[in-house]
Amino acid sequence: MSSSLMLVVGCSTPRTKPASVTDRSGSSSEPAPPGYYRVKKGDTLARIALDYGQAPRDVVQWNKAANPSFNPNVIEVGDLIMVKAPAGSKPIKAADKKPSADKLDSAASTPEPVKTEVVAEPGIRLSWPAKGKVTGEFSETNKGIDIAGKVGEPVLAASDGKVVYAGNSLRGYGNLVIVKHDNTYLTAYAHNSKLLVKEGDAVRKGQKIAEMGDTDTTAAKLHFELRVNGKPVNPTPYLQ
Repeated sequence: MSSSLMLVVGCSTPRTKPASVTDRSGSSSEPAPPGYYRVKKGDTLARIALDYGQAPRDVVQWNKAANPSFNPNVIEVGDLIMVKAPAGSKPIKAADKKPSADKLDSAASTPEPVKTEVVAEPGIRLSWPAKGKVTGEFSETNKGIDIAGKVGEPVLAASDGKVVYAGNSLRGYGNLVIVKHDNTYLTAYAHNSKLLVKEGDAVRKGQKIAEMGDTDTTAAKLHFELRVNGKPVNPTPYLQ
């Protein structure tokens, strides 16, 4: 897997050229403060977001809110990138249902409890995202498993979640879908021949989200990753 990646957010047509990363002479080598990442040579926003278990769009929004001139497609070595939600930001939630008439009075008199971000309990249960023989095991370099198959075979969402990336701009992954299941877990589905979902779509466990392919690789297969708080872990123990 190549680590050279790029970010495209809110664009229906995938980009094929990597975002610019400029190496400034004399750039700071000091460690980043909590909640931030200091850009290194070869980094892109998409890779940074994935490594911290965040949706690329969220990372862009946080940084634009702090710095309106922030350009996600042009980052420089030494830049500080916010990778954690700033204090006071509200997690995205589904639209509230209208309260029934008999609850309006009690709702008006009862203060709303403080809402906290939902974090899944350890041991998320995943379904197999494709049928086929596992030809590549998890390792420090592979970061996931490879499932062999034929071009056009279905690729399924391993659990309920929201699509936070769908495109082909992450070099080494081909046509890629990333699904965020909650504030802890992300799954990634790479090398597809066709993507059937787009960024922002809600998906259900077992839903067909893509078709297997051989983009950016030498044989038809699905490369499947599980990220826990941004860290790649072996998905096999979680699969049922």
